[in-house]
Amino acid sequence: MNLFFSVDPLFMLSGFFVGLLVGQTGVGGGSLMTPILVLLFGIHPATAVGTDLLYASATKSVGTLVHGLNHTVDWRIVRRLASGSVPATVVTLVAISHYNPTGPMSGRIISLVLGVMLLLTAVSLIFRRPFLRLMEPVLDRVTPGQAARLTVLTGVALGVFVTLSSVGAGALGVTGLLMLYPRVPMKVIVGSDIAHAVPLTLVAGIGHWWLGSVDWPLLTSLLSGSIPGIILGSYLSAHIPDAVLRPMLAAVLCIVGGRLVL
Repeated sequence: MNLFFSVDPLFMLSGFFVGLLVGQTGVGGGSLMTPILVLLFGIHPATAVGTDLLYASATKSVGTLVHGLNHTVDWRIVRRLASGSVPATVVTLVAISHYNPTGPMSGRIISLVLGVMLLLTAVSLIFRRPFLRLMEPVLDRVTPGQAARLTVLTGVALGVFVTLSSVGAGALGVTGLLMLYPRVPMKVIVGSDIAHAVPLTLVAGIGHWWLGSVDWPLLTSLLSGSIPGIILGSYLSAHIPDAVLRPMLAAVLCIVGGRLVL
């Protein structure tokens, strides 16, 4: 029993900090939690990724419930994304299983992928609007059928990268959906992205558990801090300008991503 319910104050505080920022910015916790576990606490990248995936599936299940009750989830988009991401996640997990996920070489590869994903997330936070304006003439010519197929392919890419790094389901997923569904309200895009992240991170997290790269006491500590953090962050988001928070977060991700890559 103690294996699952022992709580470490430092990890609980980290969970609270990440939950606070996620509640304010809406960016997935993997962009923040996994680098903290790797760089600050020296946890092996594979264990950090596996634990964070189950952490994300638990926290985003709550977000999905709220968005579902508010009717801000397009389940058609969720099904399209999941039809690509879940099979891609399974294939990626099978590929990982042929190597030692907790070995030094695997750790370096995962750190490199994580760093690249953090840099891409930072770029999407900073340049999302200019990029969408630039792509608008091209995206206007995308037919509903093409959008459906591209959504599945987007799910495939997210499945691979999220399984390897636990990063990408938030900022990158939202950017992709905004490109493919420019007429869908932003709140529905966000709600659909959060809903899709639940099966994606759950399957990936269970796969990492099967591979032995999940730390249950760590997961318990993180969740005990993140839940009140998300609640407080969601409240504060109405009082702190988004234009201030997102550039600050992007700068942090650039620094951390560069540190992991180099």
